[in-house]
Amino acid sequence: MSRIRSVASSALGVHRRTLLAATGAVTLSAGVGYALRPTDSQAATTTDTAGTASTGTGDAAAEAPVGASRKVPAAFAPYTRGTTLAGVATPRGTSGYRRLGDGPGWKRVVRENLAAAKSGRESRRTALAAFVQLTDLHLIDAQHPLRLEYLRSTDVHAWRPQEALTVPGAVALVERLNALRGGPVTGAPFHFAMTTGDNTDNNCKSELEWFLTVMSGGRVTPNTGDPRRYEGVQNSGLKLYWQADDAIRDADKQLGFPHIEGFLDAAIRELRSPGLNIPWYSTVGNHDAMPLGTYASHSDSYLTDLAVGGKKLMNVSAQDAKKLQDSLKQDKDPRGTVFKDFLKAHARSMRSVTPDESRAPFTPKEYVRAHLNPAHRGHGPVGHGYSTANLEAGTQYYSFRIADDVIGISLDTTDPGGHYEGSIGAAQFKWLDRTLRDNKDSYAIIFSHHTSETMDNLRRDPARPNERRVGGAELLKLLGSHRNVLAWVNGHIHKNVITPHSGSGGRSFWEISTASHVDFPQLARIIEVVDNKDGTISLFTTLIESSAPHRTSFTDLSQAGLAALYRELSLNAPGARSTLAGERKDRNTELVLKKG
Repeated sequence: MSRIRSVASSALGVHRRTLLAATGAVTLSAGVGYALRPTDSQAATTTDTAGTASTGTGDAAAEAPVGASRKVPAAFAPYTRGTTLAGVATPRGTSGYRRLGDGPGWKRVVRENLAAAKSGRESRRTALAAFVQLTDLHLIDAQHPLRLEYLRSTDVHAWRPQEALTVPGAVALVERLNALRGGPVTGAPFHFAMTTGDNTDNNCKSELEWFLTVMSGGRVTPNTGDPRRYEGVQNSGLKLYWQADDAIRDADKQLGFPHIEGFLDAAIRELRSPGLNIPWYSTVGNHDAMPLGTYASHSDSYLTDLAVGGKKLMNVSAQDAKKLQDSLKQDKDPRGTVFKDFLKAHARSMRSVTPDESRAPFTPKEYVRAHLNPAHRGHGPVGHGYSTANLEAGTQYYSFRIADDVIGISLDTTDPGGHYEGSIGAAQFKWLDRTLRDNKDSYAIIFSHHTSETMDNLRRDPARPNERRVGGAELLKLLGSHRNVLAWVNGHIHKNVITPHSGSGGRSFWEISTASHVDFPQLARIIEVVDNKDGTISLFTTLIESSAPHRTSFTDLSQAGLAALYRELSLNAPGARSTLAGERKDRNTELVLKKG
């Protein structure tokens, strides 16, 4: 049993927040949930003779505890610079290939669905926490042999022209976050950033390495196969795809897409990420957990051999493509049997590419182990939420302390049985309930990839066939039964949606779903938690774009120029939905709720 749990439950009756202030970072839940800044998460379960949490490496003094709650300075003025309050990339024109330019910002909306906003709260409020959510980065190995680009023959949005530029786009998002001065409402320093899943796209080791390097800092070469040149659908000569370097009149150029000489060479060029200048945490998504985000087929030797091998399918008939897409959407092929038969039937149509072992799929344990690699520590914590206990238990969920008054809980909502919708196992469900009860004197922020409405996949985990799966409705009921839950923050749907939830006994919380960084408008979200000192809590949500300029130049193939082009191409991607920014009430908000 950890120190915090044993002391907090002793006859001395020490108040949990008083104890937390004395001990700094503390263990939350034995087995998978650990302190914010330990060098190794397991080591956080021990304490030194002074009663403070020890890292077990002798560097406890260098590891500062998380920032505590603090009163907002009376003279502090909220800022808007660098956020969508100040300005947003805005399309020019209504048809054809549209350019982007500077546009007006999105105003903040006060939402009182769960509690009334009381006057004078601006001068009373105390900042409890400030953090940033990044979600659905979808870093894409655009040359990977298992990619489903050919589904574009039946669904034009199945392949997107911006997919080769996900890495420079993600680096520009890191640069934007590093340039911010703190919470735009409270001025509080950011405690951390959380990525809420689908950090990779194809569940391949090359993408995982790129993601970890982008987040923690270093050089990235977003290329696999032939180190000298791109080998994929965009230099295939097929009119189905945008042939940016070629003068061929492909389907996208007929819609106004430009001819950009040198585009593919620039797309696979080495670039450098500064890494986030704050601690960051990771939550797993279905694309991180399963090949192509849907197939429970890590052990299938045929698919693995094809992933690392020298053959790639690039074109099939619309009729064949529709059959495969239907099996995906209708959840008829969780283990990839239909997919494997499909590939075998089209083996003669495959084109030769350069083999590459880095395209191999990674298992959940390899995903956790990669996060624990010291080479990817960045500003920490080691493991970015995951610990050696996760490796031993075969889990990908954990808890951590955000601030004196706030804990974070990261869930694994991926279903190992297959398919892109989610659920959680009964053991995780019980652990979540216990963690919330054990930390009832702390406010709680829940993180996951899937939303409440997309957790309807109750297929059993092959490794735990006797374990019941829990869906979104039951999870909502559990969260609504705990007074300390403030918000459930997630992604997956690639759209900004903020939903109020009322639980039992007057309990309530907000579900905050944020748009992806692969589809326009490519946003991340700042969340600030404040105590209004009037019986209410406010959650301020503020959307941010990457640091890339709104205006693009087809001759600027610099790192920043590619990031700007990434955004503009996503706007123009054929079949792209135009509603992903959500309504005004889903963007920049103040979300009010009663204290539990």
